Amino acid sequence: MLKQIRNFTRALRVPNAAERETAYLNGAIDRIDLEYRQRQIDRGLFRKYY
Repeated sequence: MLKQIRNFTRALRVPNAAERETAYLNGAIDRIDLEYRQRQIDRGLFRKYY
């Protein structure tokens, strides 16, 4: 029962900015796409500055 609750809470957890950035970079299909994605992240694509 406790294992099911843990799995359920993990499924509802929202990924943080670092996890979203890593997933975005891992989706690159070639070197040029990877470099483009790195530049987007450097420009603050996943980070909100208030």
